[in-house]
Amino acid sequence: MRKIIGIGETIMDIIFRNGHPDAAVPGGSVFNSLISLGRLGMSASFISETGNDRAGRVILDFLKDNGVDNSNVCVYADGKTPISLAWLNQDNDAEYDFYKDYPKARLDVAWPEIGKDDIVMMASYFVLNPVLRNKTTEFLEYARRRGALIYYDFNFRKSHAAEATALYADILSNIDYADIVRGSTEDMENMFLPNIHQTDAGGIYDTEVRHHCSTMICTDGPREVSLLTPGLRKSYGIGKIGTVSTIGAGDNFNAGVVFGLLREGVLRDDIDSMTESQWDAVIRCGIDFSAEVCQSLDNYISKDFAMNYRKE
Repeated sequence: MRKIIGIGETIMDIIFRNGHPDAAVPGGSVFNSLISLGRLGMSASFISETGNDRAGRVILDFLKDNGVDNSNVCVYADGKTPISLAWLNQDNDAEYDFYKDYPKARLDVAWPEIGKDDIVMMASYFVLNPVLRNKTTEFLEYARRRGALIYYDFNFRKSHAAEATALYADILSNIDYADIVRGSTEDMENMFLPNIHQTDAGGIYDTEVRHHCSTMICTDGPREVSLLTPGLRKSYGIGKIGTVSTIGAGDNFNAGVVFGLLREGVLRDDIDSMTESQWDAVIRCGIDFSAEVCQSLDNYISKDFAMNYRKE
């Protein structure tokens, strides 16, 4: 079985509605994707770090209980597991406050075994953070040498927009490592507007992405998904659903795309020759997973949804 290896942050999300806490759930961009893939029975492992505290132990147990290998998570004693406060607005979109207490030594772990055509998932500021950049670059070089298919979700929040210019070379480097990149329209604005003064997905793909990575997916909230490849440009509509929370929607879109690639048997060398019908099936998985997550306070697909989806 092909493996999925994710690298990213872990965090405990406390979700507020109308000023009152509704739920507390383990989270993190790649973390959320891997939990969903673990629930689908995929072989998944996670590279990350967490504190040696109660929240950290909850996170480690949660990974294990959902079928995700946690043996490459660094547990540090000098610091605390990060906490986020997620404030849901009237549209059930979240604004975040983050509280972090990291140690000086970061990500002190051995890399897991990676085989050809295994899928590596990376996302967000974690793989741009200057403190971790040498470690994440070392891992990406290793993944590339091993022939992994690398999937990169920008997930570049507004809180880091002021750093976009300073980080731009590393952003392009990450795109260069990737075989597929995915970003939201908000990511595009935060990352590219300060640098190339453009937010149009097609323009960004043509001028910045396609020379580094042949395939880009752009999501635009509840409106549409755009696929851009050398041979295919297509928009996909999204059906209207009642949302409870949009936290984890993009993360689970990623999980759905990765699941679709595995179900379609797409290898790294196949990406540029994928047919329109293959892409239709893959993008449909992403939309389905995202819609499922928006209908609960969880950051991942439910176990019942996972069981039924595997049977289709």
